Amino acid sequence: MLKYVSDNIKNLVPYSPGKPIEELERELGIKGAIKLASNENPLGPSRKAIEAIERYLGRVHRYPDGGGFYLRGAIAKKWGVSPDAVVLGNGSNEIIELLIRTFVSPGDNAVVSENTFSVYSLIMTAANGTVITVPMKDGRYHIEKMAGSIAPKTRLVFISNPNNPTGTIVMAEEVKDFMKSIPEDVLVVFDEAYAEYVTSNQYPESLAYMKEGRNVVILRTFSKIYGLAGLRIGYGLMKMEIADMLNRVRQPFNTNALAQSAALAALEDTLHVEESRRVNNEGKGLLYKEFDSMGIKYLPTEANFIYFQAGEDGRRIFDAMLREGIIIRHMAGPNLRVTVGLPEENKRFIEALRKILGRRIIE
Repeated sequence: MLKYVSDNIKNLVPYSPGKPIEELERELGIKGAIKLASNENPLGPSRKAIEAIERYLGRVHRYPDGGGFYLRGAIAKKWGVSPDAVVLGNGSNEIIELLIRTFVSPGDNAVVSENTFSVYSLIMTAANGTVITVPMKDGRYHIEKMAGSIAPKTRLVFISNPNNPTGTIVMAEEVKDFMKSIPEDVLVVFDEAYAEYVTSNQYPESLAYMKEGRNVVILRTFSKIYGLAGLRIGYGLMKMEIADMLNRVRQPFNTNALAQSAALAALEDTLHVEESRRVNNEGKGLLYKEFDSMGIKYLPTEANFIYFQAGEDGRRIFDAMLREGIIIRHMAGPNLRVTVGLPEENKRFIEALRKILGRRIIE
């Protein structure tokens, strides 16, 4: 059967999810490992979300609401749009896949940045599309060059904002200029999975472009600040005619009942979001200070992770951290990414890093 598989798919490198913490501890003979690799909320989910799940457990023999009526209504109210402009997904990743399946034919292309969320290129390649990759400029999207890379067969432009893995953002004025140059038949996808963590007053209001009638999709998720990564639920905001097309290819019951219930409750728990943001901001400040004291290069972040370099061999640092019971993410070459954790997790990370680098621990 492999002869029927396209070369595009054969050449894809499968996503490497890493081993469960329990298996890592068994292999390395350690205990109490902490995971700072996947940008999860260290506070966990809202208590209100947990209670909503518990209330629903006795009904899981029933199929979920295939249209996500109540959740779409709550999201629509939050953003001031019609419920028909909201599409729910199994994480915002599924919305990316739905967009590509709907608008991309073999030979079409999407414009992306280098060093960005790998799923854009992965799904485009699997759909027999092509990817135009634009180099970054000083660790940030070169958005002017991305606009200039749009070709006649371009269907989508993906902008991860804040960007994963660098944590940098595209500024409001940059987006304003960028949108002026975008052809009417190109769909701009603002992937804002980490938007709730942003503190910069230069962050663009992408929804305004959608409300103007532009071909814009805004992706959001409950996996990050809302702490529901294990339930896999996200959504997209878009013009109703675009949502209508996506719903024609979307699988029935693509978001499960527990996820819908938890997301609806989490959306209303503003105190949990505020506390999550506070913990993240304090954690960032601590890590910046420690990195500065060790002379470690890093990019200031608008998300809940930091992209950094601790030497020429990032893989060696990553492996050594594993043996210390700290799971971070090795990106490529010297580049590493660490999720901002709880205060005690951040301290353990810094102590382990200092030990590995042979630098004195400063109390």
